[in-house]
Formats: sequence, C-alpha cells, structure tokens
Amino acid sequence: MNQVLEDVDALIALLDRWVERGWLRALDRALVVFLHREVPDAPAPLLLAVALASHQLGRGHVCLDLAATLEAPDLALSLPPEGDDLSDPPPLPSQALGGLTLDAWREALAHPTLVADGDSGAPGYTPLVSSATAPGHQHQGPRLYLRRYWQYEQDIRQQIAARLDDGSYSRNTANLATALDALFPATDTLDWQKAACALAARSPFAVITGGPGTGKTTTVVKLLALLQTLQLGREGGQALRIRLAAPTGKAAARLNESIAGQVSGLDLTSIAPLLERVASEDETRRNPTKTRSLQDVNEQFEEGSNAVSSSAVALLQKAIPTEVTTLHRLLGSRPDTRHFRHHAGNPLALDVLVIDEVSMVDIEMMAAVLTALPPRARLVLLGDKDQLASVEAGAVLGDLCQRAEGGHYTPETADWLEAVTGTPLPSKYLDASNGTHGHPLDQAIAMLRVSHRFDATSGIGQLAEAVNRPLDASHTTREKRRAVRKVFEHESGYADLAHLRLNDAEDPSLDRLVVEGNPAGFINHGQGRTDRSGEPIAPPIGYRHYLEVLAQHRPDQPSFGEAGSIERAPFDDWARAVLAAHGRFQLLCALRRGPWGIEGLNPRIGRALRRAGWLQASDPELEQGWFEGRPVLVTRNDYGLGLMNGDIGITLALPDARQPGRKLLRVAFPASDGSGQIKWVLPSRLQAVETVFAMTVHKSQGSEFIHTALLLPDAPNPILTRELIYTGITRARDWLTLVETGRGQLLDAVERRVMRVSGLGTI
Repeated sequence: MNQVLEDVDALIALLDRWVERGWLRALDRALVVFLHREVPDAPAPLLLAVALASHQLGRGHVCLDLAATLEAPDLALSLPPEGDDLSDPPPLPSQALGGLTLDAWREALAHPTLVADGDSGAPGYTPLVSSATAPGHQHQGPRLYLRRYWQYEQDIRQQIAARLDDGSYSRNTANLATALDALFPATDTLDWQKAACALAARSPFAVITGGPGTGKTTTVVKLLALLQTLQLGREGGQALRIRLAAPTGKAAARLNESIAGQVSGLDLTSIAPLLERVASEDETRRNPTKTRSLQDVNEQFEEGSNAVSSSAVALLQKAIPTEVTTLHRLLGSRPDTRHFRHHAGNPLALDVLVIDEVSMVDIEMMAAVLTALPPRARLVLLGDKDQLASVEAGAVLGDLCQRAEGGHYTPETADWLEAVTGTPLPSKYLDASNGTHGHPLDQAIAMLRVSHRFDATSGIGQLAEAVNRPLDASHTTREKRRAVRKVFEHESGYADLAHLRLNDAEDPSLDRLVVEGNPAGFINHGQGRTDRSGEPIAPPIGYRHYLEVLAQHRPDQPSFGEAGSIERAPFDDWARAVLAAHGRFQLLCALRRGPWGIEGLNPRIGRALRRAGWLQASDPELEQGWFEGRPVLVTRNDYGLGLMNGDIGITLALPDARQPGRKLLRVAFPASDGSGQIKWVLPSRLQAVETVFAMTVHKSQGSEFIHTALLLPDAPNPILTRELIYTGITRARDWLTLVETGRGQLLDAVERRVMRVSGLGTI
C-alpha cells in the first residue's frame, strides 16, 4: 500500500496539492482535517474516502460508490477534460488508490466513531454512513454518505413507500370511469393521458413523466378537475386544498401561464353533472331506498345534462387553482438557514400538491417537501425524466423513473386500468413481458408517449428522439451516431432545423446568428411554415428583434409616473412588448468559462449588437456594467424584491421627472404570478444577476423559446452529455439552430450519460 494510504499527513499534503490545482474543493479538504483532528485514529483510506465523498456532492452525486471509484479512480475528482498541462502535476487518484482493494477499503470504513452501518436499522449519530446495497441500481457495491444525505434518501424512501402502501384512494371505480370518459374522448387504443389521470387518482403518490409536447400540463389540469369532481360530489364534500409549485420562479411563472390557459379553455360541461351524480350514488349506497333519485340523475346525465345548472361548472372551475408558487415560498424559507417553516411538526395545509419540472428538484428539497406533507395529502410529480438533473446533489426524478420506459405494470394494475379507461394496456408494458416483476412504484408512474408538438416532419422532434434514445444491445453507439447524422442529412431537410458550423472562434457567422437569427440557414429562409392549426409561423429571428421593439415602441412621455397611474401604463405596455420580443430567441451554451461559455459569449454578443447599431455601450459596460437593452438573469432568490432564481428582466431607460431630458435605468421584470404586471427594479438593488445574451442549458430548464440556438464548445468536456443536448434541443418551440465549433462534439456528447450515484433506487 502506498504512503498516502498509510500516513494521514501525506494524505493531507496530497489534498492540498489537489485543492491548489482545482481538482478538489477547499471544503472537501477542510472536512478531512476536521475529522482527523476530532478522531486522530481514523485511518488514511477512510479519510480519503471522506474527501472523495464530499467532492461528489459538489458534482451532483449523493454518495461515493467505492467499487466504481476503484474501477475508474480519476473520475472521482474534477480533472480537466484533456488533462492538466501545468508543470509538476500532483499524483492522480489512480496513483493515490494504487494497491487498495475493495475489501481493504471497506474494512477501513468500519470505524464506529465515524461511520455507521446504514443497513443495520440502528445507524446511530455518526457523521458518515455506509450502505452495502443499492436496490434497482447497476452498481450494488458499498457506498459512503455524509449522514445528512443518507437521511434525505431515507426520508424520501419512507415517505413515498408509505403513500404507495395506502390503498384507500382506489375506491369508487365506477365513478372514476364515468368521470374519465367525460374528460377524454373515446379512443381505440390506450390514451396515456387518460391512463395517467387514472393512476394518479388511484394512488396518493404519482409521477407523470413525458417529453416536450406530450401534454403533461393538460393531463394535470384534467386530473385536478377529476379529483375535485369526485370530492365535491360527496355529501357535504369540501373542495380539495390544492397547491401548485415549481422549483424556480421562471418555471413557476411558465406553469402559471400554462395552467391558467388550460383551465380557462377546459370544457367542464361534460363532467360537471357528475357532481350531482356522484353525490346521488354515495347517498344511494348509504340509503338503498333512494334508487329512483339515482336513476333520475343518470337519465339527466345521459341526456346531455342540460338540467344541471351552470353553477356546477363555475364551482368546479373555481376549485381548480391556477396560481403557482416556488417550492421555497411554499415551504417558507427562513433567512440564514437551510430549514423551512413547514416541516413534520408544522405540515403544509393542503390536500393535494402538484410539483412541475421535478427534474430540477434536488434530493434535499424533495426530502423537505415530503417531510412537510400531511400524511393523507396527495403528491403528484411532473417532469421530463430525460432532462438534465438538478444542479445540486441528486437526480430524484431520474431515479424514480428509471423503469418508466418499460411500464412494468402488474396484471392487477392492467386489469384495473382497462376497467376505468375502457381500453387494454399494451402487453409490452406488463411486467411479465420482460421477465421482471412490477414494483409498487411502477404502478404509480405514467409516461406520456405521444408528442403533440413535434411530429415526423419536425427536425427538432426527430433530433430530440435520436439523441435521447438509450443505448442497448439493439441500439449501439454506431446506430446512435448514424441516427443523429441522419436527421441532418435528411434528403429534403427539416424546415425547423439548421446546422451552423463555425470555422474558428472569430467566425462572423455566429454574430449574424445572434443579431439576425440566421434565417438563411433554414429552408426557404424560414418562410411559409404553418402550425398544426394552419396559422403562419414567423421566421426565425435574433436579438435584433427585441432591441428593435425597444426602440420603436418607446413611450413618448416626459414622466414615468407612479405605479398604477395613467403615466405608468404606457411604460408597462412597452416593457411587456420588449420582454415578449426577447423571449423569441435565446442562445444556449454548455459552459460558463472560456470563449464558448457565457463569460466569453455575453460580451462578444454585446459587441456584435453594438457594431450592428442596436446597442450603445462601452466595453467596460458590456463586461460588467449597466446599459439599456441589457437582459439579466436572476441567479438567486430575492424574496425582498419578489424575484426568483431564473427570472429574466430587461434594462430600460426611463425619463427622470426631476431632471427633464435625463434618463434613469430600471430593470423590468414580468410578475411571477402570471398577472401580466411589470416590476421595475433599480439596478443597484440587484445583487445576484448576470447578463443573459448567452444562457447555460442548466439555467434554461423550465423555459421555452421560439428560436433556440444551441452552441457546443470545440473541445471534449465531461459536462457535454446526452441529457444536456436533449434539454437544449427541447427548449426550442418553432426553430432550432445547432452550432458546432472545431471538429464538432455532438456525436461524442450523445453517447455520454449523466450517471449520478445514489441509493434511492427502486422503492
């Protein structure tokens, strides 16, 4: 065994060198020093495992998989993608771990003062926890946790399992079937939206996953109408207390707008009569002598329900909420602490909680939500399982949905689904079809499998499907590369997809893209397209468009006015128009640093817009100052200002009432409640914002843009994964420009998956 594994001082010296090189965080090294000071007899292999486990948290992993680390030691640190070209590099993890066997490492972890056995049922209070098994995961080897994250896993597992064991929600199957038929038109094959509503109504815990355009929001609105109908129809039934939430302000605002539109457009006339029918059936079960009343209601229902008053529709519509909040607001953030006002001792006052964009929710937040839920409350999770996982540790949605593609429904679930939906479940989604057994969690997950946004003529949809298809025995790396290339080599091309290759970092094609939108890269310059309803689709544009709106629609008024005043209204209308125009185009990138990261791209794009005559700003202002037209992204929740992480605002120049002719800069943000109001904020009050001509794909989650340009760097990087590419592609609604530099990294990236280590597994 080498010296690092025998001498703690030698280990700490190595950690110092790793920290200096940026391979390890100073925080990780500090934890090792603290534990060594408190427990001097802790062996070096254990302390090395502590450093690596702590470092994994910063990279999104919940724990350290010891076996996987020994198989590929150099992946345990944040090494540069192509190695470190500096002189005198420190030893790599593969050298530090040289000669260490898995059994020896496990033996070193058997230190009762520092490490408890998480599988023993009595884990005690040690700072570290080890666990030997990871149900449902490929790696079954031992794992080392920092205790807090082990506890998060246990809380999530226990809370979900308790809800899956509760069978009290599956009663009244006849009423459920009738309500589903009223909400969904009859089909010859299984309607997955209808099946999702059925499964979610059956269980206090449900997950609805699906790609873009598969109708997750439509499904959940119908689900809420279904739940409220069954609830209000009971004798003396009070409306369910339903709350809607999302992980970021941007995602909450988008869901707020989408939900409001869906609710206002939902035809409830066919289901409202069930309010009376369900009530009559419940009363009949209690008093069989009243069967005549039930017959009258049934006849009334079958005749079209004209006799049912419009008040039932109004009551039902009012019972479906449209206001969406952030999870931090829902739980009640407390300043200077990671704890919330709502917890197990002070649970949330609700009956149903729906969370959207769950792929962005980390393990700590999910544990906090589940702990704060009342025991009888329903939880419905929505999200795309194939999107990027949360920035913080954990991949909760991915872990829960790791078997969703195959269904794995039991015969009992299949029979029940056919009884309530009227159509059979395709046999390939039964557990017996693939030799596995359906788990309780599988029965509560519905995957929406039909995209209503992208069809076979959409290059965006075809590229997303080619990128997202998993590798297996029937779809090898070679087939995957061929499928991706085939999209770009389509004989007639796809009208909504452009592929831009840059010769070098100074290629002016990128400037033309961000300014004008590169319409020449699309078939027929993007002209002549229509949507599914036959409405024309505007050609692709760049950032020039919102700056043009800014200049042309500027109010010709000398005074800004007070909030709500006549003088203020034109400026609010102007800001709304500029913000809407800005949302028509967004450049996304993978990195933060370097010429192809946001730190290099944002000032470059500013200079390109200045050369084109659309911005008036000096180089220092473009680098780190304020100027009219600057788009900014909020990077941290600010409850004092009512701004959430992910909110986007535009800097506008307003007249100064005290000095005629002078302009003052204010940043206009859309209100996050979907009201359409504008929030004007002084730049000096914004402490956590960054220019957002270029945005990372991570930050774009929960957003949608008319024209999205996805720019990939010119060198390999671990951050370039299938999930990142898929997430970037699916931010595009009508137009997508894929930008590659150098030899191109797309084909390599689509083979690389985000593999986050956790023990959540199958519940």
